[in-house]
Amino acid sequence: MTTTITRDGQTVPASVDDVKQALDAGQFVWVDIDPADSDELSQVLEPFHFHPLAVEDATEFGQRPKVDEYDDFVYLVAHGTLADGTGTTEVHLMFSDKFLVTVHHGPCTALDEVHKRQRLVTEAQAEGAAPQVILTYLIVDSLTNSFFPVLSDFDDRVDTLEDAILKQPTEEQLGELFTMKRSLLTIRKVVTPQRDMFAGLASGVVEIPGMTAESSRYFRDLYDHLIRISDLVDSYRDLLSGVMDTHISTVSNRLNVVMKQLAIIATVFLPLSFLTGFFGQNFGWLVFHLGSGWTFLGLGLGSEIAAVVALAVLFKKRGWLGGPSA
Repeated sequence: MTTTITRDGQTVPASVDDVKQALDAGQFVWVDIDPADSDELSQVLEPFHFHPLAVEDATEFGQRPKVDEYDDFVYLVAHGTLADGTGTTEVHLMFSDKFLVTVHHGPCTALDEVHKRQRLVTEAQAEGAAPQVILTYLIVDSLTNSFFPVLSDFDDRVDTLEDAILKQPTEEQLGELFTMKRSLLTIRKVVTPQRDMFAGLASGVVEIPGMTAESSRYFRDLYDHLIRISDLVDSYRDLLSGVMDTHISTVSNRLNVVMKQLAIIATVFLPLSFLTGFFGQNFGWLVFHLGSGWTFLGLGLGSEIAAVVALAVLFKKRGWLGGPSA
């Protein structure tokens, strides 16, 4: 388990005793926890005297974005995305006017960025903003901004894939399309409820400790970013559906071309098969009366050549050979 305490802009490793001493000192602290298991997490959270339901939620990841209001603190779940776009990162926040506790599993780039932006917290405090509000904003803002590079890369991948499909559609491209569609669906599942959650926070549905009219602007900014991301996700979903339709249409058109070529070949051999079959009958009259060389050239080869020429003219007229269609 990794636990750190941040106060006065300084971040240091901490133990359970360090957390207790920091709370007893009465100074606002940010405790960041990356637990190895639920038992260790419960030990670190014990000095805060959280509600049992909050402790239980903190040990269970895989939750959708939500906000719960307790008597003396607020519980919030927010999501960002991994750098490769294959999944999301989940952060649980519990905060009051005395502390902020963040719980996550594994490295979290968004939290690392917030540690580097501690000066913004100091500046905001100088202007009268509550530290828990500013830190919550910075954390969720970093998580939210993590979606933009992934979606930008997603846009480039869609354009490249669409160009490749128009040149030569393959099964691998179709598999990549389905993978991208699942990734987009994963992002949409967390962005939509997170957008709705901050719409409620910005409107004051949940009472945030230390929230003022000035501080609410930060949450409205988050709401604006989430609306943009939600719109981008919906746009890319429609674009992806269009690319999949393009792939299916291109494959279908190529199949039609192949089928037309096979139909031309089969149609050409149809009269030839009839003629060879007709003159190949073992009737005595045909055998004894159609035996000269000129008869063979006229009826045997001539009729077959005439059939091929007639079919070629017909195909040309219909546009099957690249000419104008009738």
